[in-house]
Amino acid sequence: MTEYQHMTPKKDPCVALARQTIDLYVREGRVLRIPEDTPEELLSARAGAFVTLYKNGQLRGCIGTISPVRKTLADEIIHNAISSSTEDPRFSPVTADELSDLVISVDVLGDAEPIESIEELDPLRYGVIVTQRFRRGLLLPNLEGIDTPEEQVAIALRKAGIYGGEYKLERFEVVRHKD
Repeated sequence: MTEYQHMTPKKDPCVALARQTIDLYVREGRVLRIPEDTPEELLSARAGAFVTLYKNGQLRGCIGTISPVRKTLADEIIHNAISSSTEDPRFSPVTADELSDLVISVDVLGDAEPIESIEELDPLRYGVIVTQRFRRGLLLPNLEGIDTPEEQVAIALRKAGIYGGEYKLERFEVVRHKD
C-alpha cells in the first residue's frame, strides 16, 4: 500500500463497489467479479438495493430492486450499478467521459411493512411502495424537494402508472451510502 493510500479516507465499500463496477462496464464492457477485499457484510447479507447516479447535481440514473434477487448484497449492487448506468430508460447510457463527474449513492433497503394510511409516512425517514394489482411504484426517502407524504405518494403512483382506484401502501427504511 502506498503512502498516499494511507492518507486518503476510506471509501464506503458499497459506493466503491458500484463505482468499480460502472467504470469497468462502461470502459470495457465487462462485469466486475466480486473483489477479494469485499467486506463480509456485503457477502453474507441479502437486501434490495438502489444505485443512484448524479452528474452536476442532476439525476443521471437510478435502478434498483425492492427485495433481493441476487445471492448477495454485493451481487445486487454490481447488477444494479450496471443497470443504473446503462439501462435507465430516462437517460442515455453513461459514457467513459462522464465517469469522473458521477456522484454515486447506494441505498440498501430494509424490509417493507404494510401501512394503513399516508399519516404513517415520513418522507425523510421512510421510502414508500404503492401497489395496485400488477402495478408497483417505489420512491426512496429523503429526496430533495419532496417534503410531504402526499408528494411522495403522488410521485410513486405516477411512476407505477396508477391513476385512480384503491392501492396498497408500504413503507421501508434505507441505509444510504454516499460518495
